[in-house]
Amino acid sequence: MKYYLGVDIGGTSVKIAVVSSEGEIINSTSYSVSYDNYKTPILDSTVDAVKQYLKDVNYELEGIGVSATGQIDTNKGEVIGTAGNLPNYVGSKIKERFIKEFNLHTTVQNDANCMILGEKWIGNHDEHKNIVGITIGTGVGGGIIVDDNILLGLKGIAGEVGHFTIKKDGKPCMCGNIGCYEQYASTTALLNKANEFYNVNLNGKDFFEKAHNNDQKALEILDEWIDDIAVGLVTLTHIFNPSLILIGGGVSLQQELLIDPLEKRIRSKIMPRFNDDLTIKACTLKNDAGLVGAVYFHISKS
Repeated sequence: MKYYLGVDIGGTSVKIAVVSSEGEIINSTSYSVSYDNYKTPILDSTVDAVKQYLKDVNYELEGIGVSATGQIDTNKGEVIGTAGNLPNYVGSKIKERFIKEFNLHTTVQNDANCMILGEKWIGNHDEHKNIVGITIGTGVGGGIIVDDNILLGLKGIAGEVGHFTIKKDGKPCMCGNIGCYEQYASTTALLNKANEFYNVNLNGKDFFEKAHNNDQKALEILDEWIDDIAVGLVTLTHIFNPSLILIGGGVSLQQELLIDPLEKRIRSKIMPRFNDDLTIKACTLKNDAGLVGAVYFHISKS
């Protein structure tokens, strides 16, 4: 058995764990990277957190797999862009810094790609060679596997599924475009519409509680949101012809209110032959998929 360090860098926190060569997570923990409103760069905070974590690690590590938010040049292991605003983050040379600090072979991959790789490896989806995965949260992220390979593109930043246009005269997006998918399909979009109607600051739990209690306006808002999610996934299905569509993010726990009606909506809108052997389901690894996927990517590149 071999052991690796998995590091999952998010916008507000970093998760760290030892991960075995069989995908078992050992001693996972997390640290804030926004504790001083990003006055300390995220990369510095992450390195400090890893040093603190490693003080109590007794495993001989083979290498480090990093999952990181933002647009990641996987060849250089560097953050080359974001769709939002994270101070002191773009330009972070994660791979170079980690090798210097820890003297271990390091790979860096986008967090959404790591999610789908983790699900494929440990989520019992290894038989699927063509997968579309999206994570629904503050924005919409995603990863795409084509013929058993993660789709990376020229610089490793392919698969920005939150930022293709679904409404040409739509809402402005933080990326600078108009009508992006995540402006309509994210949990943020859902809650913005709900809070506008109810004139209160609902969170996801509050909203889905209303929907569970058959609040008609909540159900109307939910139905429109599911339509918007389906529009994007229908497009991705027609482009990539997956055998598996995975839905991640905290809202994916809403099987009855989200996953089931979303599946029906997608199947009703795609061309008939694209339904053949297509599975649509929620992610199974939840918040651990990024850590596991980062190590899987590392092993595959070692």
